[in-house]
Amino acid sequence: MKFVKPFNSSIYLFLIVITGVLSGCNYDARLFKKAKQNFEVGEYEWTIREVKPLAQRYYRAKETNYFVAESYRLSNRIQYATPYYLIAKEKGYDDKNINLHLAYAAKANGKYADARKYLKEFIDSKPSRELVVKAEIELDNLPAVEEYSKKPSPVKIQGLVGNTNKAEFGPIKIGDELILTSSKKPLIYKNNGLPFLGLYKARLKSPGEIEKLELFSANLLDANANEGTPAFSKDGNTMVFARGNSGKSKDPSPDVDLYISTKRDGNWSTPERLAISDSIGWDGSPAFSRDGKTLYFSSNRRGGKGGLDLYRAPMDNSGRFGRPINLGSTINTRGNELFPYVSEDGKLYFSSDGHPSLGGLDLFVASRSGDEIQIEHLGVPINSVGDDFGLFLADSTQGYFSSNRVGGKGDDDIYYFESTGSEDRWWSNEIMISESGEASKVALYHLRTQIVNARNKPIAKAKVGIKRNGEIQPVLFSNAEGYLDIIDLNPADQISFNASKEKYLTKRSEFLMDGREIPKQLLKKELTDTTFDHKITLGLAEVGEEISALFDVNPIYYDLDKSNIRPDAAAELDKIVQVLKDNPAISIELGSHTDARASAGYNLKLSQRRAESAVKYIIEHGIEASRIKAKGYGETQLINGCSDGVDCSEEAHQENRRTEFKITDLND
Repeated sequence: MKFVKPFNSSIYLFLIVITGVLSGCNYDARLFKKAKQNFEVGEYEWTIREVKPLAQRYYRAKETNYFVAESYRLSNRIQYATPYYLIAKEKGYDDKNINLHLAYAAKANGKYADARKYLKEFIDSKPSRELVVKAEIELDNLPAVEEYSKKPSPVKIQGLVGNTNKAEFGPIKIGDELILTSSKKPLIYKNNGLPFLGLYKARLKSPGEIEKLELFSANLLDANANEGTPAFSKDGNTMVFARGNSGKSKDPSPDVDLYISTKRDGNWSTPERLAISDSIGWDGSPAFSRDGKTLYFSSNRRGGKGGLDLYRAPMDNSGRFGRPINLGSTINTRGNELFPYVSEDGKLYFSSDGHPSLGGLDLFVASRSGDEIQIEHLGVPINSVGDDFGLFLADSTQGYFSSNRVGGKGDDDIYYFESTGSEDRWWSNEIMISESGEASKVALYHLRTQIVNARNKPIAKAKVGIKRNGEIQPVLFSNAEGYLDIIDLNPADQISFNASKEKYLTKRSEFLMDGREIPKQLLKKELTDTTFDHKITLGLAEVGEEISALFDVNPIYYDLDKSNIRPDAAAELDKIVQVLKDNPAISIELGSHTDARASAGYNLKLSQRRAESAVKYIIEHGIEASRIKAKGYGETQLINGCSDGVDCSEEAHQENRRTEFKITDLND
């Protein structure tokens, strides 16, 4: 009989377990790679679905949790991001902005003490000046936010009967119908996992209930694009609406634009893109003035105050629109302003997360008294810690708005409201100006500026040139504690400083009053004095010093296998040009780098081309060639672990494709 080796069950089970573990690891790796690809093309809902199970299994915990958190933030659902950011932070994910994101997430959940803590931690981490200002404004706004959370609106609200588990928002009442935006199209928008948005209508059974939604017009439908937020002219025959990018190569814009359609014989014409749309920007949420002669809309085009700003464009009798005009810094902030609506009495209602808001977007009203514009928060329950937007007044006592607050049926829902007061209007001047004479209360603003060194020690006798709103002011010198004389401020002031001291590098700095003014309704005393602190840090002029951090200059980055100067890189090189003009005694090296892909020899040549490209840009902007040296380092100085053979995201590789700046010589 042939010898048969006894069966060893332990070995067999061990092999099964090992095979399963290896198979699972390979599956997780493939899933993680696919999720990163989805993230890089903005398919955030798909990223969440693929990465969240990996995060729950703690597979590559800091990366997977960070991708989930960022996907929630970038798809406008930051309220769900907190636990994932916290794990990514605990595991050491290298994103200097995590505390800022955590602050916004805490605010979106109504946790203002946590928001305050994260904002302070973020400011202490010494981010760029632009982000410091953004965080400081948020910090300054928190007391107002906490007051707003206790301020009642004179209304009662109810969810519109007819909301679905999809998104419905931006209602407009015309006759006995409600025109609105809803995510009912067959195709899915991979950014948020919801169907594409379209324009729909529904008959009103009562002010708070609609019948089944119907397509507004087949002529306006693009199945593979987001469409919504229509605005109608006074006669109802002209409509402007927003249409999003379809992803097709023939699209005239990479983002969202305004389109116009006219009604002839009861049918809407094929939409045409408005010429006032910015082809490289986001233009949306249009609204006509009550006389139909002005179009209001929101845009992030260049030259604005921050993120999305409100603009107005006049329309002539032939239907042509004039040049868009920014509504200014009283209304627009460094945050986002959108969904304008003009009431019959000329008040402008809009949503903002730049003015003090309870969480995300809140609803505000702007009214004019003489030359002064007053901004008023609409209080609760109109506003919540969610996004509240898209207000429409059906008459003087009732209307509709949109919100993604907790307790709704879908992503965004429509809410009906009506006045609970005895006033003729649901929002009256008596509410905007209190009986105690709140409108007469005054706030005075002051600026205290200190000059310090890199160790936060005061610098005495520093010379500081000052421009105020573009006008040159008398030169000031810092005292023994590094302070300048106090500057009295006006609400719209823009103060520019140029600080210098022997043996230190001359530095420019800026303080803006945008968004810092205390809302009048929060003034508790007849006279309120507020002093802002502004610190300017001067670095020593030393050979070998890397100057990016000293001047809030970011490293400049390059596309894969490219050496051309991108627009974002040009903005940073412009800062370097100014540094060199302000400090004529220094010479610098522009050290350029590559990621680890391609051979070491090829990368060395590529990095040299990058350095020379940056040097050429600086020379073309007025700096002597003798003061700048181009040096390519290839892949020899990677700043992360993305070396040959390591699987890294495109963002991680991008960190290595950079140019840095250090002092090489000091000319007496």
